[in-house]
Amino acid sequence: MKKQFLAAAVILSSLAATAQTYQGTVGRTLAESKEWWPEPVRPPQGAPNVLLVLLDDVGFGASSAFGGLISTPVFDSLAANGLRYTNFHTAAICAPTRAALLTGRNQHFVHMGGFAHYFSSAGFPGWDGRIPSSSGTIAEVLKNAGYNTFAVGKYGVTPDEDTSNAGPFDYWPSGKGFEHFFGFLGSQTDQYKPALAEDNVNIQPDGRHFSEQLTDKAISYIARQQKAAPGKPFFLYYAPAATHAPHQVPADWRDKYKGQFDEGWDVYRQKVFANQKKLGIIPANATLPARNARIKAWNSLRPDEQKLYARFFEVYAAYLTYTDYQVGRVINYLKSINQLDNTLIYVVIGDNGASKEGTDEGVVSNKQTPRGNKNLTRAALTKYNEENIALIGTPESDANYPLGWAQATNTPFKFWKQDAFAEGGTRNPLIVFYPKKITDKGALRTQYGYVTDILPTTLEVTGVPFPTAIKGIKQDTLQGTSLAYSFDNAKAPSRHTEQYYYIFGNRAVYKDGWKAAAAHHPDYIDLNEYADTKHDVQKDFDKDEWELYNLDEDFNEQNNLAKKYPEKLAELKKQFEEDAKKYNIYPLIDWEDVFTGKLINAKKVKR
Repeated sequence: MKKQFLAAAVILSSLAATAQTYQGTVGRTLAESKEWWPEPVRPPQGAPNVLLVLLDDVGFGASSAFGGLISTPVFDSLAANGLRYTNFHTAAICAPTRAALLTGRNQHFVHMGGFAHYFSSAGFPGWDGRIPSSSGTIAEVLKNAGYNTFAVGKYGVTPDEDTSNAGPFDYWPSGKGFEHFFGFLGSQTDQYKPALAEDNVNIQPDGRHFSEQLTDKAISYIARQQKAAPGKPFFLYYAPAATHAPHQVPADWRDKYKGQFDEGWDVYRQKVFANQKKLGIIPANATLPARNARIKAWNSLRPDEQKLYARFFEVYAAYLTYTDYQVGRVINYLKSINQLDNTLIYVVIGDNGASKEGTDEGVVSNKQTPRGNKNLTRAALTKYNEENIALIGTPESDANYPLGWAQATNTPFKFWKQDAFAEGGTRNPLIVFYPKKITDKGALRTQYGYVTDILPTTLEVTGVPFPTAIKGIKQDTLQGTSLAYSFDNAKAPSRHTEQYYYIFGNRAVYKDGWKAAAAHHPDYIDLNEYADTKHDVQKDFDKDEWELYNLDEDFNEQNNLAKKYPEKLAELKKQFEEDAKKYNIYPLIDWEDVFTGKLINAKKVKR
């Protein structure tokens, strides 16, 4: 009897996955009946594996693959044998980017306007931090088509209240299509004491660097799967915590860049800018934006400050190169089992621009920051950091580099992470590698793209049809656009022509090469000032100043055309209002609302 129930369950499960109608005959007796078994779910013939690598908090001008001074030989190799996309965009902060990337829909549309954390989720459709079942993830779609699916690293879109061993697990990776998961569910974690989970259980870390652990696990998942079903395609979502703070790296990597950044952030920007022109990544007539007013000229700093700030960046650079090495271990494993050429690989170098969360002076300990110590003065932080310079990069540190390096690694753009109004917050490098479809190896692509485009691109390349339903739940249409049209046509017009941006007050809207954008205050920096430099900033969304740029002619936003073309600005502002209603951006929630605890869930935060 148990076997009969098991067989029935298999049939029902298969029917649910493929929506096949039962075609047998059920009579009173076996003689009067005719058996029928559904066709097993199989991927399209020749469908490739898919590897999606998503890094965290990496600026456009950090990696050598896009002109940066930090060595990333694995990314360089993938780019040299694939395509570099120079006009690809993220949401400007981690959880919205990840939600849009995984679902192929806009972040507010899938309820992730902010985070899934207590402190910032709100009881509105665009803000509650719960990705709906009607917006199936790339893992659900590929699993539904016969792929095996794995995720390692940072997930970042599970509601805080669901993260215990009691679940519920609907919003864990296992509830969103991943058959195996090893990583952490939150937004950031310590690299040596990570808040680890495997599948549906919270576990203890083993003391090694998190990137090493997650890479070992990724390789083991592939090895186990390929041994059991050789040639069956898999989807691996590889999302390390790197290079989000804390910047921690193994001791034998920590001094790799010792002395190499003593010239400082101003020289770094100039060198990277020249590299990017040489590589053709930016236009030949481009100009480098002025240093941000908050950032001091490197030559004006005291020698001890220069020594401290250079050390922050040496460690950060080592962290990024170490991350590239760990990705390389996965690449080398795929090559060793003859699967590399049969794998569609995306490398998204950052889920937003470089982070501005390291203060003007950098962070050695989170307790010695304006957020961690409300009575902290600028002089006290500088003194503490200089006295504890040896801790930077170690397991005892919460290291994050100062703001000057954030601007430097965002070369050639202005501003940084969280700034949804600026390309420095939203433009990130994308590498696409797939030898079977990409013949223009090492070439550049300038078509506009957004993270929602990854899922539809994957479906077109793999031949997997977009399901009308997953587990019986009707699916919302995708809002991304496949980039596959650009694989063999560098001059093809962009097909993703409209996109909004909104992160905690900062907003923008893009359409057909034009962009309208408005910075909002008080922003994250305004609300995290030192005790001796705090100033009052009154918020008023209606008084935010909108700017206008023609990105086709002015890719890094140097020439504000708002006064010259007021009609175009009005048109785009109207577009933002329409998007705000269509995609559930309203109500406009900003950092002041979050930090002052105005949201209901903020009362649940453990203080």
